[in-house]
Amino acid sequence: MRPRRFVAGGPLRGTIKVPGDKSISHRAVMFGALAVGETRVTGLLEGEDVMATADAMRAMGATIRRDDNGTWYINGVGVGGLLQPDRALEMGNSGTSTRLLMGLIASHGITATFTGDASLSKRPMGRVIDPLAQMGTAFTATPGPNGSQTLPLMIRGAAPAVPITYRLPVASAQVKSAILLAGLNTPGVTTVIEPIPTRDHSERMLTGFGADLTVEEQDGERVIRIRGEAELKPQTIEVPGDPSSAAFFIVAALIVPGSDLVIENVGLNPTRAGLVEVLRAMGGRIEEINPRIVGGEPVADLRVCHSPLHGITVDPAVAPSMIDEFPVLFVAAALAEGRTVTAGLDELRVKESDRLAVMATALSSIGVAVEEREDGLVIHGSGGARLPGGTGTAVATHLDHRIAMSMAVAGLASDAGVEVDDTRPIATSFPNFEALLDGLAQ
Repeated sequence: MRPRRFVAGGPLRGTIKVPGDKSISHRAVMFGALAVGETRVTGLLEGEDVMATADAMRAMGATIRRDDNGTWYINGVGVGGLLQPDRALEMGNSGTSTRLLMGLIASHGITATFTGDASLSKRPMGRVIDPLAQMGTAFTATPGPNGSQTLPLMIRGAAPAVPITYRLPVASAQVKSAILLAGLNTPGVTTVIEPIPTRDHSERMLTGFGADLTVEEQDGERVIRIRGEAELKPQTIEVPGDPSSAAFFIVAALIVPGSDLVIENVGLNPTRAGLVEVLRAMGGRIEEINPRIVGGEPVADLRVCHSPLHGITVDPAVAPSMIDEFPVLFVAAALAEGRTVTAGLDELRVKESDRLAVMATALSSIGVAVEEREDGLVIHGSGGARLPGGTGTAVATHLDHRIAMSMAVAGLASDAGVEVDDTRPIATSFPNFEALLDGLAQ
């Protein structure tokens, strides 16, 4: 383990760039590996999660390399051309890699075994297994608690798979994407009905690669259809900055007095930008500079200034557009005036950790008044006063990168600092987080 104490310093000033968007990076590698020809990607997130995806696609026949300038070149095998991997696909901590690759393999006539670290091996996979099994895919999973299905698991793809119409029982971009990816090599039309919109990177990027995909609004629901046996064409992709990574610096600049920070090239896809709107509703000064479209995705530079925040009741409907950002929102709420109430966050209990329970415990340990409810937290803020911080045991992050980074941000607005028990998991999504933070908070 690599513990570290994060302490208050000066204001955060200057201009920074955050790593490429993790969701888009995963998909760029996967779709490039399914296209015939060479896809070029700049700005790819080179964290452990995306590298797990790249290693898996190499194991199934794609050629993937990086030049000295940071451009990635992916030569694909074509839809239907995945090769039988000769080893288990090691996913590390990446739930996105696992669930999307399960969908990819589901309609190919190959067998693969998925393994992962201790944290990933606790996460439920049944929500993906259920629809893919309806398409004809066979699974052998490890039994988990309460009847859940977990890693290690073996998948035997169906060739040909059967197209289905599937209504998502919970809002999940990963489940939606897994079904659409299975549909790529399935004869006929595969349909996903989405009652609550989730991040739409798969739809945008698959369309860009040439898939026959349509999205319609029917009776307040999104109906997504993909025609199988697709032929994907190679693309040149510029990955925007990850809004989930920018979130930590947005909140840090809002809560550290005197801060005036510009974060360049942040992806602001409306299905991902919920945190910005919630923080603005709390009084945060977040200005969009030079808004533009890059590779079909809305992008802007964000100027963030220290702001007095006030508590709000967060609309549960916004949860899918910021589900990964709630841990750091809880930190912002801890510094706000009054009470912040969140609900509808059941999904946070099955992330890399139980993020509701872990953040409630972590914030309580540094002097924040927190009520943990079944589907959310209620946080009583300090009114802008520094948090007491932690003087005893280090915060337990449970191998969760977002818990570690969120509590690091809390340390910047505390009297005694905040010690996290292990900073190593941060490398899964934001390898240079600590260096970037240290460079600003001098």
